[in-house]
Amino acid sequence: MNEEEIRCIGCGATLQTEDAQLPGYTPASALKKGLESGQLYCQRCFRLRHYNEIAPVSISDDDFRKLLSQISDSDSLVVYVVDMFDFNGSLIPGLHRFVGDNPVLLVGNKADVFPKSIKRHRMREWLRQQAKANGIEPVDVMITSAKQRPAVEQLFDKIEQLRDGRDVYVVGVTNVGKSTLINSLIALRNGIKDVITTSRFPGTTLDRIEIPFDDHSKMIDTPGIVHNDQMAHVLTAEDLKYISPKKTIKPRVYQLGDEQTLFAGALARFDYENSTGSVTAYFDNNLMIHRTKLANADHFYEKHAGELLTPPAAENLANLPELARHHFKIEEDSDVVFEGLGWIAVPAGSVVTAWAPKGISVVIRRALI
Repeated sequence: MNEEEIRCIGCGATLQTEDAQLPGYTPASALKKGLESGQLYCQRCFRLRHYNEIAPVSISDDDFRKLLSQISDSDSLVVYVVDMFDFNGSLIPGLHRFVGDNPVLLVGNKADVFPKSIKRHRMREWLRQQAKANGIEPVDVMITSAKQRPAVEQLFDKIEQLRDGRDVYVVGVTNVGKSTLINSLIALRNGIKDVITTSRFPGTTLDRIEIPFDDHSKMIDTPGIVHNDQMAHVLTAEDLKYISPKKTIKPRVYQLGDEQTLFAGALARFDYENSTGSVTAYFDNNLMIHRTKLANADHFYEKHAGELLTPPAAENLANLPELARHHFKIEEDSDVVFEGLGWIAVPAGSVVTAWAPKGISVVIRRALI
């Protein structure tokens, strides 16, 4: 069997035994064992799956464009997966160039991290409105969770209905849970668990991975498009666990007066400048939030960043870009969104300043909740 024809079933990279620094590397002995057992994983996926170790590899922008150009040339259904907890950070710029004339099913993943009091039909309508505001016109919108079997079953039925016998391309940016969702679909259909390598690290899938639907069509998992303005790209592996919710988030309400500040670890700062009001913070439950006076905020950060204010841990603080300032006057009830981290819901009429590591986007959107 030609080595060039063999792909890692975890990340899609072509397996090779020559260069450990390139995608798809596996020792020759491991390749032989994999061929015998049918479990063909590259060394990177093997270590990630068994030891939770991440080995950085590079895939060029040209490689991404080449892979995605195949979608517009096909006749297929495009399943566009976004992270409901980080919708703005999930957007793919110029999506229409990648999908061509193919229909798009928009899927909001990770709905399980939202409180049950938030009605799913309202989340679905909010997602449709946000998609339309960003020039996306899907044929349908689904809210789902890879962890909830009934939700996965509904998504599978919808995909079967819309694909009409065609191939399905699954697209999304890194860390939206795309491969985890596909694993759930595979388990539902074939009873096989955790085929595709997943992790909280950006860029786990390196090449297209094909999963047969039947003899004539297939589902294709594509590499996540990298957004360098997401918080995950400025954190180490040990700090990532504090920003990606795995359980239902617990909203934290703060009654703030004039000129008070909230710190979300050492990663975000929120200055409430103009009036007394109630704000609600939506972050991972493990991310500590501290309140102080605005006049004391600079000193508080300098003294406690990396210790009381974590993540990042003290030894990783030097790698964090300095916090950049974003000033907003809020005209309607809105969310101040720190992309890839969470958001703070603020009332109309507020004047706020938000700080995030330089390069990380902070945006205002219509309130989700």
